[in-house]
Amino acid sequence: MNNQYLSRRKVTYAKNQVVASSESLASQAGYEMFKKGGNAIDAAIACAAALTVVEPCSNGIGSDCFAIVHYEGKTYGLNSSGYSSKNISIEKVKERGYHEMPKFGVIPVTVPGTPKGWATLIKKFGNLSLEEVLEPAVRLARNGFCLSENVGYYFDKGIEAYQKVNKTAEYNHFFRTFTDNGRRYKAGDIFKNDDLANTLEEIGKTGAQSFYKGDLAKKIVKFMKKHHGFIDADDLAKYDCQFVEPMSLNYRGYDILELPPNGQGLTCLMALNLLKDKEIKKDDIQTIHKQIESLKIAFSDTQTYLTDPKFMKIKPEYLISDDYKNLREKDITDQAKLMSPIDYKSSGTVYLATADSSGNMVSFIQSNYMGFGSGLVVEGTGISLQNRGHTFSLDPNHHNALEPRKKTYHTIIPGFIKKNNYAVGPFGVMGGFMQPQGHLQVLMNMFDFGMNPQEALDAPRFRWDKELNVALEPYFDPSIEEKLKSLGHKVSIDHSRGGFGRGQIIFNKKDHYEVGTETRCNGHISCD
Repeated sequence: MNNQYLSRRKVTYAKNQVVASSESLASQAGYEMFKKGGNAIDAAIACAAALTVVEPCSNGIGSDCFAIVHYEGKTYGLNSSGYSSKNISIEKVKERGYHEMPKFGVIPVTVPGTPKGWATLIKKFGNLSLEEVLEPAVRLARNGFCLSENVGYYFDKGIEAYQKVNKTAEYNHFFRTFTDNGRRYKAGDIFKNDDLANTLEEIGKTGAQSFYKGDLAKKIVKFMKKHHGFIDADDLAKYDCQFVEPMSLNYRGYDILELPPNGQGLTCLMALNLLKDKEIKKDDIQTIHKQIESLKIAFSDTQTYLTDPKFMKIKPEYLISDDYKNLREKDITDQAKLMSPIDYKSSGTVYLATADSSGNMVSFIQSNYMGFGSGLVVEGTGISLQNRGHTFSLDPNHHNALEPRKKTYHTIIPGFIKKNNYAVGPFGVMGGFMQPQGHLQVLMNMFDFGMNPQEALDAPRFRWDKELNVALEPYFDPSIEEKLKSLGHKVSIDHSRGGFGRGQIIFNKKDHYEVGTETRCNGHISCD
């Protein structure tokens, strides 16, 4: 394995409290809450809100969020993903000329869950008010800031892609918000968003009620009506987030926690379950091969069966059972294979982590989808709407078929680690369908190969894309490519930025925290 990546950064130690995220301004916003008497939950939401400002190419107020919170000795899961409108249907989408869900525009917009998630977490666990927690984000949006090198790159590339395909009137306010009179922003440019600052203030003052039942809701509904969208006032008013029980799997003596569907965290647990009895060796081609094959099996089933749990036709628990493992592990052979789901009726983004001096910890993730999301900004609000509905199927027989008031297959997943009921800490790797793959690789780096959190994040990653196609980062030893090809994998070296996810890890070492942050972006840790 090529060690040039492993030597980039040393692990960080924190005695009292810590915020780790992809952007320094956001980490600083979170850390500011500790100085005000806030806890890890206050810091997490302050950081998350700041990320909607400083990294709008990845997330926004109009997005969804998920969290795993360890608070006063107990661990909670939060699903704050939104559902489709009660007014939408497969037939109505097809009547507009679509044979699959579009990527952009009003059709794939689902109810945003993020503001509700922020308010719910602060009300239940926070020491501060939501208004106090959102102050740094308001300040950044109002006063402006310099786009970082990483965000500037994705900002520029994202807007370039949107300008090529989104030409009609509903996209006008998006481009007024995220370009300088048509000129694309780049790294080093000053960016500010007064509309977003006003909206963040409104969310803070009303505990997010305005977003779902007040003035902000009215503006969202007016925008959707104007552009023939489906979301209406009742869709917003009826929405609420849910506390859920995390699912877990014991791997190498550690309990790995992921949230249950509709998120794809189950994919990581399924793959780990298939690997836990296998012989695993560091820098061994058969280990990488087995990792790839286990993920292919897991994805073949989750991308078929995973959806809103109210609509799932098999129990999620079955997919991490010994029965499932015994049925599927025989598909892992010494050669690459195309993996297909089984009919079990006849035989299943931005990431941040915080911790405080009391042992409270948060694993938090929020995202639009595909960069800036739907390409829509609600006029006068700065609210960039997600396009999560794009993952719905227009095949009525598919498990994730589009239906009214249904949550779709979700890519964003927070992770958490415990051992004998002791809270070890939060971890996560964002990045679309790379996320469970990143989770599996950093976990195995730590628990199979003895790496610390920073080394685990810095180590080279692979990415299974589809069928037999596997991408490698250029930091692997060159022999890995040829060895994988000899096993039947179709291998490419991916030199692009961002294709292998970005993560954060915090480990509770009882008298201090051991912290890793992502070197593939502007990963930053604020701590003491």
